[in-house]
Amino acid sequence: MKLDATDIRYLSNDTFRVLTAVEMGSKNHEIVPSSLIASISGLRAGGANKCIGELAKRGLVKKECNSKYDGYRLTYGGYDYLAIRAFSKRDTVYSVGNQIGVGKEADVYVVATGDGTQRVLKIHCLGRVSFRAIKSKPQKEFAFMSVLYQHNFPVPQPIDQGRHCVVMSLIDGFPLRQIRDIKDPGKLYSSLMDLIVKLARVGLIHGDFNEFNILIDDTSDPDNPVPVLIDFPQMVSIEHENAEYYFNRDVQCIRNCSHKYHLTVACIS
Repeated sequence: MKLDATDIRYLSNDTFRVLTAVEMGSKNHEIVPSSLIASISGLRAGGANKCIGELAKRGLVKKECNSKYDGYRLTYGGYDYLAIRAFSKRDTVYSVGNQIGVGKEADVYVVATGDGTQRVLKIHCLGRVSFRAIKSKPQKEFAFMSVLYQHNFPVPQPIDQGRHCVVMSLIDGFPLRQIRDIKDPGKLYSSLMDLIVKLARVGLIHGDFNEFNILIDDTSDPDNPVPVLIDFPQMVSIEHENAEYYFNRDVQCIRNCSHKYHLTVACIS
């Protein structure tokens, strides 16, 4: 579901307390009873019910009925709002702009800070998994990105992570799949192969090293294009039982790109 953050500014602190209460109650209840929501939020029943009604009207919670009681569950939109609210409180995100990427695993948006600095918000798709389970992928991605950035690998700067979302710096460039004119394809091919090997030397394999996950920095010298690597949830250690398979697959992905983009193919050892 596409993110619509329009209503965030209109929700009161009490309404967010109730939304957070639904999230907390979801840890032990598939359907959270209204009485429990009020108890967790610390509001009186009347005030809590008013906030629940507002959240339901905006599609952030959904009323459910079972044989024992009526209650509410958190929707994907409600989870998005909780994540963005937390980023806002930490001054990570002030406003949400256009969607710039969509896929099976995540949706990507341009966001901005209070001073107008543009960043990227990556929202991992929930699918059929629980809200608790979805946290592992963005946590893993943020951890890998942080380590790589600290060791001067060409990756976006990791800025913040919360729930199912990651905030990172905005790279001024385009995915390799969109590039149609490469001035020195041989040099780019060598850079990509060197990057795969450099990752392996520090004990890591990207696992999905392809034209969708490689950005070409538009601010770099046209004679020396700088590839920037993105998307890290599937990254594995060279000690992984299938490490050789993943490494060879990454190499083959770049070789396949070499035919599409007329890059110079060379052997690596």
